[in-house]
Amino acid sequence: MLSATLPSLSAGFVYPGDPGWDEARSAFNLTLDQHPAAITLPVTARDVAAAVRYARAAGWRVAPQSTAHNQGALGDLSDTLLLNVQGLQDVHVDPGALRVRVGAGVRWERVVGRLNAYGLAALHGSSPDVGVTGYSLGGGIGWLSRRYGMQANAVTAIELVTADGALVRCDHAHHADLFWALRGGGGNFGVVTALEFAVHPVDELYAGALFFPYERAADVLHAWTRMLPHLPDALMTWVTLGHFPPIPDVPAFARGRSFAIVQGAFLGAEGDGWELLRPLRELGPIRDTFANVPPIVLADLAMDPLDPLPFHLTHHLVDALPIEALLQRSDLSLMQFRHMGGALHRATADAGVRATLPGEICAMALGVVMDEDSGRAVRRSLDAFDAALQPYRAGDYPNFVEEPSDGSRYFAPEDWQRLRAIKRDYDPTDVFAGNIRIAPAS
Repeated sequence: MLSATLPSLSAGFVYPGDPGWDEARSAFNLTLDQHPAAITLPVTARDVAAAVRYARAAGWRVAPQSTAHNQGALGDLSDTLLLNVQGLQDVHVDPGALRVRVGAGVRWERVVGRLNAYGLAALHGSSPDVGVTGYSLGGGIGWLSRRYGMQANAVTAIELVTADGALVRCDHAHHADLFWALRGGGGNFGVVTALEFAVHPVDELYAGALFFPYERAADVLHAWTRMLPHLPDALMTWVTLGHFPPIPDVPAFARGRSFAIVQGAFLGAEGDGWELLRPLRELGPIRDTFANVPPIVLADLAMDPLDPLPFHLTHHLVDALPIEALLQRSDLSLMQFRHMGGALHRATADAGVRATLPGEICAMALGVVMDEDSGRAVRRSLDAFDAALQPYRAGDYPNFVEEPSDGSRYFAPEDWQRLRAIKRDYDPTDVFAGNIRIAPAS
């Protein structure tokens, strides 16, 4: 035990067997059981630096974490210090500059309301419970992505602790190579303590959902996929096929029921949005919530669960959907299809390594696991989902990868070599464990 050599921290270390150990190592996906060597919960950037130096002296790796979403990709943590940054909670909005600065532990729920008060919107994803930093470092796709691209490329500066315990700020003019790598390369290069990002003026937008009986899923998906080539970048739509549990977190009208839902957000006039969705409305939705709304409504539009739950998940970026084959998987808790394209296909000169994402649709499926038998059944259904989509695959979205994988599969060869060279320059002994492993160049 190394507790006698602990650095001076505002918040200390937790070891296996200590009070609070199980709570500290808990994760959003309850099927995963994290067993790190130790956990620390710093509350300042200096705490982070001290913890990194301590871990190196102990011969441990360091895995940054906040909300413990997407944590399955970290794999074995037995020789790793889990450095949970949830105590770094600063939030500052500069409405004049259209900029936000947040500590690394901040979740989107603490940002969207403040932005809404100024008539601003960020490029957050489907859940307000997700951490801003991890989401941003892995890419970040949400309701405004077809118009403005990924959140990773809205980031304007990053503050982090490097492997030698130094506090570094990087942007386009300072440590520009590191700044490029972090925007899409994840937590491989250091422990981020804060980041700044651009936001957009949005007083209101046309957004909501069309609910159809689950039995109309084929009609909905066929109509939706026919529409996609003709939709403007200002409109993002998703189709969600879901079975809602009878629990209080679910809106009363949906509890215990199943739906095919078309959700969308349109940066334009209500009349134009209504016309764009006409082919779907002609199918006769049983509930229509579309209206002109403030951007804060987007935080809960997807109706994602906020509490941890046990699940298995898979996803693919694809160019087409084999609709009938996918609908044979109606036993899955959720299947979701997000329209991609638009700005997600266009690289800008100042983008990070995650400049674009391939594919016309992001297809994701999830099954809730209640016991061993249901776990095996979910795995079989997800395998069948994967097999049906395999001929149409265009790539992966790393923020949805839930198990350890070879990082080279997510990047172009030249970008992969550059990432490994930057890893060698800033973390030559591979101290930091990210959700997508990038080994230092030899």
